[in-house]
Amino acid sequence: MQKKFRAMAAALGVAALMSTTAVTSVRAESIQQALALAYANNPSLNAARAGLRGADESVPQALAGWRPTVSASASAGGTRTENSATTTYQNNASLSLSMSQALFNGFKTVNSTKQAEAIIRAQRESLIATEQDVLLAAAQAYVDVIRDTALVSLSRSDLEFLNEQVRAADDRFDVGEGTRTDVSQADARRSSAQASLNASLAQLNASRAIYRQIVGVEANNLSADTSIGILVPKNLDAALATSETSQPVIRQAVHLVDAGLYGVKVAEGTLMPTVSLSGSLSQSWATNSSTDGTTSASFSGRVSIPIYQGGSEYSAIRQAKESLGQARLQLDVARDQVRANVISAWGNYQAAEASISAAQAAVQAQQLALEGVLEEQRVGQRTTLDVLDAQRELVSQRVSLVTAQRTRIVSGYQLLAAVGKLDAGTLGLNVKRYDPTEHYKAVRNKWFGVRTPDGR
Repeated sequence: MQKKFRAMAAALGVAALMSTTAVTSVRAESIQQALALAYANNPSLNAARAGLRGADESVPQALAGWRPTVSASASAGGTRTENSATTTYQNNASLSLSMSQALFNGFKTVNSTKQAEAIIRAQRESLIATEQDVLLAAAQAYVDVIRDTALVSLSRSDLEFLNEQVRAADDRFDVGEGTRTDVSQADARRSSAQASLNASLAQLNASRAIYRQIVGVEANNLSADTSIGILVPKNLDAALATSETSQPVIRQAVHLVDAGLYGVKVAEGTLMPTVSLSGSLSQSWATNSSTDGTTSASFSGRVSIPIYQGGSEYSAIRQAKESLGQARLQLDVARDQVRANVISAWGNYQAAEASISAAQAAVQAQQLALEGVLEEQRVGQRTTLDVLDAQRELVSQRVSLVTAQRTRIVSGYQLLAAVGKLDAGTLGLNVKRYDPTEHYKAVRNKWFGVRTPDGR
């Protein structure tokens, strides 16, 4: 029995797949590879990138205020005239071309362009935050699959151990050394272990489905080797200092304040005069006329000084100032929220570190206790129920250890996300980095064209 137990204990030890190294004869998919796949293929992340590309178009739309407007028109028709003596027909046609160029519009174009650029910078920070969310979700899904795989292995080893206990209890009952109660207790524990195994398998399938949804591939042969510990900040002060400059939520709020400032200036521009030039060229033809056609051209300048426009312009200015005040308050909220998130993530990471040490000590102690109970049962000093209770406690402690190891890894990634460093560069992902400025540069100064830079 002692030899059988040691085999079970070894199986349980191998089942704890959350250790710092993993040994396998087949090349395993690392968490770095999974995060790289999520970075490149996750649909939510790609949708956020498409949204940023759409926002890039707000700058050329704002710059259009400096560009001329040109329009052309053509008309053709006829006139029939009847009197008592004759009926006459006259056909006429005309072509015209007109152009208008704004020279001054109260700095609205300048400020609208700067506002659009600030909003785009804020959108880029939002994209970085989305990238962090996706990478965190991918890391959590990866570790969840490993955890649930370990729990399934633990449940199977536990079931195998209890099958051996049921067989041993039957043998003792057959030779008169045990009771029917011992057999029933062992059988009940075995049924409970079977139910736990079924639940663990269901949870593993769910975790695999989530992994497939986030990463884009099936979770096969994952490696438990992670190096998150070397990436987290060394202390809380360092984490807080890093978050102040690296957290995209804070940088996004700063850019939105800038956008609010320019929004006020745009609204104030409605109170300023505007200056524009316009010109037109037209050609007309008419039959039954003494001339072949008429050509005309005109050129004019226009200055418009607003005096009173119903009061809506003043309301718009007040509204813009309130929006600016709101953006400034949101910046304070973002800083406070980030600080709270960093402190919470740091505490969770430290607690997970301590939990692992405690769980490892508990597993070692309980394993020794189970060995002792088995020895005492062999000489008749312990009952079958004592063995079953000791085994249940050992499995419970091993589950706690696996859970604590999973929590430590996830907490590490959560801490990186809280300080704003959960990105492809910091993680060293082997993937082509998405450059949000590439599309912006391609469309910023476009005057015409309906095709996107990628040819759509």
